[in-house]
Amino acid sequence: MTTTGTTPTSPVTKQHTVIDSPYGPLTLVATDGVLCALYMTDQRHRPPQETFGVPDPEPFGETVQQLTEYFAGDRTAFDLPLSLGGTPFQRSVWEELLKIPYGETRTYGELAEELGKPGASRAVGLANGKNPVGIIVPCHRVIGASGSLTGYGGGLDRKQRLLAFESGGTAGDGVQALF
Repeated sequence: MTTTGTTPTSPVTKQHTVIDSPYGPLTLVATDGVLCALYMTDQRHRPPQETFGVPDPEPFGETVQQLTEYFAGDRTAFDLPLSLGGTPFQRSVWEELLKIPYGETRTYGELAEELGKPGASRAVGLANGKNPVGIIVPCHRVIGASGSLTGYGGGLDRKQRLLAFESGGTAGDGVQALF
């Protein structure tokens, strides 16, 4: 997966589309044809709809295909170019999230250690919460030090369901306890 920071030097073109998923509608947003956001309904830190650009499903064919494969249980990793904004620290956290294998979890403290900033677990948590490309950049795989499900921009119910799905359930599972 290729990720780049965005530093606009000329006007950008933004497009979006909404697709159905086992977790509710997902809004996909692209900047100049490259995926820059995946938002769930009622997601924390979701920008206003008018910032998503024009409705246009064209740039999202491969993203939709890979998400369909993921939800069917046929894909465990995404291979998509991403255009991620954010600060350099946020992007470093998001890059670290991409290293968490399917079906596994890490704590905020473990991510901070892996970044070489052992005292930065709270900052890691804040950056994790601002991840603009949920599911694909798997922020749902980060848990509290005690193993508890803590914070998720898409809601704890969705986080539990995603983790249950990745541990062998189905995409619609929501009652299976993980911890």
